[in-house]
Amino acid sequence: MTDPGIGEPPLRSCHTLSDTIHTPCSALVRRLSECSAPLAGGAFPEEGGTLLTRIDHVGIACFDLDATADFYRRVHGLEVAHEEVNEEQGVREAMLRVNGTDDGQATYLQLLEPVREDSPVAKFLARHGEGVHHIAFGTGDVAGAAAAIGAHGVRVLDETPRPGSMGSSIAFLHPKDCGGVLTELVQAAGGERRGDAAASE
Repeated sequence: MTDPGIGEPPLRSCHTLSDTIHTPCSALVRRLSECSAPLAGGAFPEEGGTLLTRIDHVGIACFDLDATADFYRRVHGLEVAHEEVNEEQGVREAMLRVNGTDDGQATYLQLLEPVREDSPVAKFLARHGEGVHHIAFGTGDVAGAAAAIGAHGVRVLDETPRPGSMGSSIAFLHPKDCGGVLTELVQAAGGERRGDAAASE
């Protein structure tokens, strides 16, 4: 995860998961599907392939992570697969597995609770309240995907991928260039699949 601290104007809040996935992000996916820019190192996506392999997770900002996790467990049957505290970003996070195929390609809800008042997630909650914070797409090459996306005029907020949840490498895209949605690119640790990483916890 986490919010890179973009500053003003404030990020637009997405009030429903449906709005987040089907409205602004559909435009981004269409844009990426037409990408012909070279990836890092001069490589292109394979014929008929895509830069983004799946929805890795949807980040949800909350005031009380334990209560929110309990809600998703009781109502939706989702269990926490991984928990950690990101001291740099001032956030406690939990990954709740939504689904996963036999090869371990899982999708998660990522719950985000601030652990200090000056953290980006705390500022988001103060502006917007609880709700969808960002959407994250999985990729096999976060640096290459970020370079190819950036070649289409989308601002990449992390010029060099940085550490993310569960040992992943991540880069964020500017929400103004992605239909108002803070968008994250995620490459699992060492090329390891997310589902396998969570299972080994």
